[in-house]
Amino acid sequence: MGLRVATAEAWVERWERQQQRYAVGREERFAVIADVVEHITAGRAARPYVVDLGCGPGSLAARLARRLPDAEIVGVDMDPLLLELARTRHGSAARYVEAVVGASGWVRALGLDRPLDAAVSTTALHYLAPDVLRRTYRELAALLRPGGVLVNGDHLPPEGGPGIAGIADHIARRRAERQQAFAHEDWESWWAAVAGDPELAELLAERHRRRSARGSGAGGDPRLTLSVHVRMLRQAGFTHAAPVWQYGTSYVVVATR
Repeated sequence: MGLRVATAEAWVERWERQQQRYAVGREERFAVIADVVEHITAGRAARPYVVDLGCGPGSLAARLARRLPDAEIVGVDMDPLLLELARTRHGSAARYVEAVVGASGWVRALGLDRPLDAAVSTTALHYLAPDVLRRTYRELAALLRPGGVLVNGDHLPPEGGPGIAGIADHIARRRAERQQAFAHEDWESWWAAVAGDPELAELLAERHRRRSARGSGAGGDPRLTLSVHVRMLRQAGFTHAAPVWQYGTSYVVVATR
């Protein structure tokens, strides 16, 4: 579709700023995910093999590639516009695949040729319906080598009921205010601006076609707490699962094979 590099750079930069409104401690969370992958691949002869689930415009893949320049990264997302931004802006970071995580055939679409060292994700898996999430956890466990990890950075409701959840949300919001995160445009404004860029018109139209063909589908369950995810991960075949980082309702959860 001939997207210019300068165009992709500008929109990805705006995406990065926009996402700061929603992901508390975003850069630190990215760094923790990279720390985990670096740790579990240290000393291995083979190139680290990583899949980035719901990769969007390549934010996490690019950071992992900088930390682990020998890694082979496969980024998967269902959004053709975000994927084209990723390919144009961060093309050297990963091989990008269009697929719906959790849908029939999505694993085959990845074209993997050996077991994974790590599967990583940020703010993507909570969109999956509980039954789809259970199946996806099982599929990911089967894709990982012994000793491999699933590393999920996501927003999860804390244990302790709505009172604790409210406090955790307040803590996150206050930190975002101190970092002036709310000065950036929001999700809706970013997409509205995209709609006004003629260079992205064809990609945006394709995005709408794909979404219409897929339908709305069943959404994720915001009530799935950390303990529920941990239980689902262990039932899926992971040996251990626990958070290694938290700020407010933002977690990095690691599950080991």
